[in-house]
Amino acid sequence: MKNFKRYTVTAALPYVNGPKHIGHLAGAYLPADIYVRYLRLQKRDVVFICGSDELGTAITMQALKEKISPRELVDKYHALSQDCFAKLGISFDIYHRTTEKLHFDTAQEFFLDFYNKGLFEEKLTEQYYDEETNSFLADRYIQGTCPNCGSDKAFGDQCESCGKSLDPTDLIHPISVVTGNIPVKKETKNWYFKLGDYEPWLTEWLVEGKKGQWKTNTYGQAKSWIDGGLQARSMTRDGDWGVPVPIENADGKILYVWFDAPIGYISATKQWAMDKGVSWEPYWKDANTKLVHFVGKDNIVFHCIIFPIMLKAAGGYILPEDVPANEFLNLEGQKMSTSRRWSLDMFEYLEALPDKVDELRYALISNLPENKDADFSWKDFQLKVNSELVAIVGNMVNRVFVLTHKFYEGKVPNAAECSQLKEFILERKSKVSAAIENYSFREALVEAILLARHGNKILTEKEPWKVVKANPHEAGVVLYDCFQIIANFAILIEPFLPNTARVLWEKLNMQCEFSWDRIGDLQMVPVGHIIQDSFYLFSKMEDDVIQKQIDYLYAKTHKEEIMENQATEKQEEKLISFDDFSKMDIRIGTILTAERVEGTDKLMKLSVDLGSEVRTIVSGIAHVFNVDDVVNKRVQVLANLAPRKIKGIESKGMILFADNVEGLAFVSPLGDVPNGAGVK
Repeated sequence: MKNFKRYTVTAALPYVNGPKHIGHLAGAYLPADIYVRYLRLQKRDVVFICGSDELGTAITMQALKEKISPRELVDKYHALSQDCFAKLGISFDIYHRTTEKLHFDTAQEFFLDFYNKGLFEEKLTEQYYDEETNSFLADRYIQGTCPNCGSDKAFGDQCESCGKSLDPTDLIHPISVVTGNIPVKKETKNWYFKLGDYEPWLTEWLVEGKKGQWKTNTYGQAKSWIDGGLQARSMTRDGDWGVPVPIENADGKILYVWFDAPIGYISATKQWAMDKGVSWEPYWKDANTKLVHFVGKDNIVFHCIIFPIMLKAAGGYILPEDVPANEFLNLEGQKMSTSRRWSLDMFEYLEALPDKVDELRYALISNLPENKDADFSWKDFQLKVNSELVAIVGNMVNRVFVLTHKFYEGKVPNAAECSQLKEFILERKSKVSAAIENYSFREALVEAILLARHGNKILTEKEPWKVVKANPHEAGVVLYDCFQIIANFAILIEPFLPNTARVLWEKLNMQCEFSWDRIGDLQMVPVGHIIQDSFYLFSKMEDDVIQKQIDYLYAKTHKEEIMENQATEKQEEKLISFDDFSKMDIRIGTILTAERVEGTDKLMKLSVDLGSEVRTIVSGIAHVFNVDDVVNKRVQVLANLAPRKIKGIESKGMILFADNVEGLAFVSPLGDVPNGAGVK
């Protein structure tokens, strides 16, 4: 393994269109903070970069919803995110903003460099446009049915049900997430980055070079993208809230947010370097620098494919050594969703339990979604705090302090050489190091806590409170060993629980240097050293406190359901004219044949007799009906729906269904009605 001279560590720039929840914290920011704190303890040269992603159409859309300006929106949520991260102990060296002039200049320099190198192709394409808001829709603000799996909750860039990457025009029955309207297509000009030109290089660097080195989930998702073939991707958008495209004849065009956002790492580093009076370039252009991106799994493609290609195209930049992406953290068994209010936002936790920061860090780290989705529940949080932090760590520390004050006047008692204790501590140090270097933070935490467990074991087996009267020297040796455990534990636990480490150091009245190299020192707390009064490091989480948080979560979600129901009722009040209805050509038909569409879970290909013709219709019913169940069914068909290709099959029409408590049901005619008869 290469020894690096310095480290550039980034955490995904949070998009400031709303508050961030604990799933975001567990996905990128907490793992990155552990890694950086560990490096700092070893006196390594490291810069920890992050900042708010504040540009793009989605910001303007959210500002419209909140009836404030885009600037007011980003100022509001930037301040909130920055405050929450600081209170949760996330130790960024700089928390920058993509609305800063330095970022605009840096992003435009990249674009101009690529433009002058001929890396873009100019294209006229049709994109979705919301006529009510008079704006083109960002991919994430278009929702519809996935052509791959049939999910009706797919977004314009990706279906979260099957993971398929999409173009907005792939969606079946697209709607605007902002207004609920059906968007129209308008022609527009944009500049596309020819990613396919870099496919051979990317195959060599990533597919061949990172195999067996990167986490399976990171490598697998990135490789599947490359295997599917890289297509040219638009790097500009229509809009006015973003970095202006810096070339002629580009009025009203801004850089696509996923072009400029990762460049935000570089512009933030530039700002940090100016503030420190050092050069930024070694942190991005020196081969002796290790670049690591911490992201959630929804950002893998951008950090493993698009941004590395951009760095390669720019020339002279280092490439990421690793992208240890995490999976998703669920909440009480359900996927977190800010739109459904099913989330635990960081600011909500801090308002409810402001003095329980390390408790949250501990609960999240011990259950990080490192290789698969994980779940946070309040009951599990309570169990971890009470049975692990209070009963193991807090109990051990409290007993040692209480006994020392009771029998030794608050002074560290007798010393004795204990090679087994030293060996045990050094083993923990080695295993914690190996796990952190491998981005296995849950495993590292378990190894660190073993040291506190060992202190409890010594106290339980030696029982110094019983031995002290008959043999104060022997009892003193036990307590001396426990003080060395506490001091070593404080350093070992700092990357995970920094507040706990600080409190332990203060209560021990320690003056020596706080560094990783000291772990294993059995004379760190010398004989006769005076400690502070006994204290409780952690306190129990009572049932009523936990129940209050559970009740709040469900009450918050119920409030959203009420709002959704009211919105639905309001939508239902919208009446259509007879002319609107008369435009629909609904006919009676009979299903002649049916077959599942290969590679999908929900799609079924049907041939339907409409009297004068037989139509092919693709319908998302395969998860409800078997093929044999639908053949010969009499149906009603919307015949004048515009044809659309779905999984390469041209679908001409839509079969109508009733939605009841038992699921979908065919709307079949009664009596002997011929195929092709119209429904009036």
